[in-house]
Amino acid sequence: MAVKVAVLTSGGDALGMNAAIRAVIRSGLAYGFQMFAIFEGFRGIFENKIVSADRTFVSEIIMRGGTILKTARFPEFHDNDVVSKAADNLRFYGITHLIVIGGDGSYRGAFALSKHGIKIIGIPATIDNDVMGTEQTIGFDTALNTITEAVDKLRDTSSSHHRCSIIEVMGNRCGDLALYSGTACGVDLIISPEYRPSEEEIIETLKNINLNRARHALVIVSEKQYENLDDLRKRIVTETGFDAKIEVLGRLQRGGSPSASDRVLAGRLGVYAVDLIANGIDNVCVGVINGRLSHQPIAEVTKTTNPNLDELLNVIDKLK
Repeated sequence: MAVKVAVLTSGGDALGMNAAIRAVIRSGLAYGFQMFAIFEGFRGIFENKIVSADRTFVSEIIMRGGTILKTARFPEFHDNDVVSKAADNLRFYGITHLIVIGGDGSYRGAFALSKHGIKIIGIPATIDNDVMGTEQTIGFDTALNTITEAVDKLRDTSSSHHRCSIIEVMGNRCGDLALYSGTACGVDLIISPEYRPSEEEIIETLKNINLNRARHALVIVSEKQYENLDDLRKRIVTETGFDAKIEVLGRLQRGGSPSASDRVLAGRLGVYAVDLIANGIDNVCVGVINGRLSHQPIAEVTKTTNPNLDELLNVIDKLK
């Protein structure tokens, strides 16, 4: 029986998704598999946006951000009848395996399809770095570099105005972007789901920084940590002696060209996913643990998100 493999991207776009698509399709073709690409994620399966993919389909995409396959929210995929219809559509094309590139929500959609007989491989791609089963996700490194560059630039203007810059980054349930970028930039305060000083501690810290005649202060905060972040900004202005501005980096963190690290990671994981299919292994998610490629059952990976932060939290405490 011919092996027919489809690939899709789902959830928020992440830098390096195109490199992963390229790795999957080219390595699949090298095995002699028939390869398919699905546009607009799980919605694309349901709406039959499925095309055959050859080597030229993925030419000149390794350096491009976003995803050539597009991505779309599809809340209807929680409905078992919708999932069943999607599985039928894949079987119509004779597709035996589906490779899903995305985050934890994408994995849950993939897991639902696996219950309908579709063989699944998950590849972790999200800038939040919150997927279980891997130490790093595709897209995290590039987003981290983007934030670091932005904070370094904000440092210049903050010092010119005796200002506290409050930089909001993505990652409302996982603070990796805030914690890693804050450490990389040597900021004065980091606020994240895992590292949450009280408002009184924040105000007291900034007061002391000002009393020590610092020219500026930098605070990095994960999104959605406050119902109204401007309330904290007003307290800082009123009580610490600093002017304060909020800088929301937003989807800028998802833009640009993927870093060399993300391109290599995407290539490694994409090829590894296809290697597993060639070796008869399915319904797993791939990742990197202690620098080595690994895989875990998708049923386990979808249970929780990635912790991975104890050592870094210790570093942050020592460098305060």
